[in-house]
Amino acid sequence: MAFRDKAGCEERVPISLTLYLIETRGRKILVDAGCDTMPGYDVKHHISPATALRRYGVSPLEITDLVLTHAHNDHAGAAHYFKKATVHIARGELERAIKKGYLTDALNVSPFDTAREIAGVTVKVWGGHSEASSIVTFLHNGREYVIAGDECYQRECLTEKRPTGSSFNKEKSLAFVETFSSDAYTVLMSHDPAILPGQNGYLKII
Repeated sequence: MAFRDKAGCEERVPISLTLYLIETRGRKILVDAGCDTMPGYDVKHHISPATALRRYGVSPLEITDLVLTHAHNDHAGAAHYFKKATVHIARGELERAIKKGYLTDALNVSPFDTAREIAGVTVKVWGGHSEASSIVTFLHNGREYVIAGDECYQRECLTEKRPTGSSFNKEKSLAFVETFSSDAYTVLMSHDPAILPGQNGYLKII
């Protein structure tokens, strides 16, 4: 799943489960909700996203906007914690999210078609990993940051331009690594094991 050129390989690579909190213009924007369980994975360290936020000093009820990059369990399964947030999800991912039970009537869901701006943060459908999987971009001190969702799993996807093997659209997965491997971008990944290796908690990146 991590690398297209390793499709079918039984070798395992470590991954993390990382969410990103953007605090800007009086908003607390959480990119992805995480999950409480990871069926099918050998989980060594895990805490709920709500616990990680509380350790940082933020209540889940303080989150104003929840961006779901796509409707897979590890990104959307814990959306229920963020009851006061507006949930932004691409329309192409909405049906799966509802069917899987990630989105309920108790949540304020606001689907979008191709892109949405939230207080200077842009959510844009890329569609490499799943039908309407999204990325998140924003500028900080003149630098463009890209939250990749699952458009790539490992740093090597970018440094070696090796697309992920878990692709809905292989051409768009290749386009992602070719575009964002440029030094013009800082790419933040959802499964990069180098951010908090072997730890649970939070880290201020910017």
